[in-house]
Amino acid sequence: MANREWVKPAVWGAVGGAIAAMVVGFFWGGWVTGGTAEEMVSAGAETAIVSAFTPLCVARAEKQPEQIALLVEESSWQHDDFVIEAGWVPNVKERFQAEVARACASALVDAMEAEPAAPAAD
Repeated sequence: MANREWVKPAVWGAVGGAIAAMVVGFFWGGWVTGGTAEEMVSAGAETAIVSAFTPLCVARAEKQPEQIALLVEESSWQHDDFVIEAGWVPNVKERFQAEVARACASALVDAMEAEPAAPAAD
């Protein structure tokens, strides 16, 4: 009977240790649930797609400088629609087109606003 006296405290110690390990792991160890991991992967994939296709969109737009001037004149909330309608994001899945178009338009408008004015001819 003396052997059974330590079993109950040992089991409770193991349960308490497991709970403590989970609390530490999830709050300070960076552990996440499967759903959170899937969300993180999806967000990372979207970021990668936007990063990969934005330069291609900008390159297509640079071939049509008159369209870029029209884009700059367009209202900022219509930039992504303008880029999509201009055909600068044709190879991007529809699910990601708006985000790629938004990044592309932002890059183009920022570049146009950053260009210094041409010096006046004397």
